Amino acid sequence: MLTKTTGALLALGLLAGAAQAHATLEQAEAAIGATTKITLRVPHGCEGEATEAVRIEIPEGFYAVKPMPKAGWVLETETGPYATPYDNHGTEMAEGVRAVTWRGGDLPDAFYDEFTLRGAVGPQMEAGAVMFFPAVQSCANGTAEWTDTSGAEGVAGPAPRLTLVAGDSGHGHAAEKAVLGALEITAPAAAATLPNQPVAGGFMTITNTGTQGDVLIGARSSVAGRVEVHEMAMEGDVMKMRALPGGLPIPAGETVVLEPGGFHLMFMELSGPMVAGEVAEVTLVFEKAGELRLRFPVKPRGEIGGGGHGARGAHAGHGGN
Repeated sequence: MLTKTTGALLALGLLAGAAQAHATLEQAEAAIGATTKITLRVPHGCEGEATEAVRIEIPEGFYAVKPMPKAGWVLETETGPYATPYDNHGTEMAEGVRAVTWRGGDLPDAFYDEFTLRGAVGPQMEAGAVMFFPAVQSCANGTAEWTDTSGAEGVAGPAPRLTLVAGDSGHGHAAEKAVLGALEITAPAAAATLPNQPVAGGFMTITNTGTQGDVLIGARSSVAGRVEVHEMAMEGDVMKMRALPGGLPIPAGETVVLEPGGFHLMFMELSGPMVAGEVAEVTLVFEKAGELRLRFPVKPRGEIGGGGHGARGAHAGHGGN
């Protein structure tokens, strides 16, 4: 049985509102064994009425849940036992948050909002499995229910879902290599932030194995309002950072290192703190190769080292020259 930790939940209405746009998760995938952020996107209310409460059920296999508060909303959690206890940094977790409710707000039907929590995907889960997060919007005289976990096409209220992908040897970080055409991206990582820090750095190594050059022209991520390609460089005796409006060239047959003190991604207008152990989903945009979505493990700054290429994260020959 689930137990409420704060107050009574809003009573659910008897009417289910029909909707043309579904409530969905911003994230499409989550890595097994990794901590990740889950963001429910709410595009409308119930038959024209404003949403006053949003409830998300936590599926089996997703543990150590912490919801993000929202200004103007009261946050509630319901706890219950896990079918399988988890080792949470040396401490056994036999129970935890099984549902989260934000209530007391006023989200008009014409407006859009997001509701966020974080948690970890259990190491016992299998790659390719689908994890459902049933959600219910409560309004003054009805509900909009997104609770169908059948996975069938065309159902009236499909539950928001994630597809699970393999992690890296069970160490709690996402896989750290990806390929897009002739480009190989290795060791992606984002730096954990300090309290109230508004920006964060993103790093990786990009190798172009092809015969044509390419350009990293940008990126985007759910963790930031915008992502820019930057470089740190000496101007006289002063180290300065600047955006690269034309993007970062990736010459044919060469490797480009994005590292502290050199080229890097800059996550700006962060939606929340970047916490070590979590994973940020990032879409890289290349001029010729197109787009690549991959996961950046968030690591303490001391664990993100330079690649030995100097302050500019310079180009290196493909053979390591």
